[in-house]
Amino acid sequence: MQDKNGHQIPLSQLPQKIFSRLFTILSEFWLLVLRLVGFIPLHSVRKFFYLLSGIDMSWSSTIHLCANFFKPSGIKIGSDTIIGDHAFLDGRGKLSIGSHVDIASQVLLYTNQHNIHSPNFGNQFGPITIADYVFIGPRAIILPHVTIGKGAVIAASAVVTKNVPEGEIWAGIPAQKIANRKLKTFSYRLGRPMLFQ
Repeated sequence: MQDKNGHQIPLSQLPQKIFSRLFTILSEFWLLVLRLVGFIPLHSVRKFFYLLSGIDMSWSSTIHLCANFFKPSGIKIGSDTIIGDHAFLDGRGKLSIGSHVDIASQVLLYTNQHNIHSPNFGNQFGPITIADYVFIGPRAIILPHVTIGKGAVIAASAVVTKNVPEGEIWAGIPAQKIANRKLKTFSYRLGRPMLFQ
């Protein structure tokens, strides 16, 4: 028997390889279950499954319909945070989202990317940390090793590849600073999410 690179697998390692492959298949099946759960138009039902999957999530926060995940157990979400529909949340390299964070629809948060210079096209994991009171506009992409400071704003369709300081507004591909947020003290609450979303 051979591995994915064509190397022979010693018989002594075969049981471990088989167990590892079965665990991977079950994990991938559970991600499919979560994808299907994402179509259920009831926040409380989806939250139950997300908590069951290992997401460290406040009950006062909401993930809208059709979210997708990698490694839910690597995701932490604070209180009064709303994540829009069709979001992609990647916990493989640890994803931490603060409180009172507003993440719009179709935002992609990737904590893993391929190393295009690696001979085996290996993975590069890196955490994403999003502080409190951040707003991320629709279809923005946040890549690994990024911290977004308190109260920062990421414009729609921006691609964030480096850290964003507190209270700054970033836009573009790759994203860069375009302004400062006028609000300096943050105390608002996002409130109740729309029902059946």
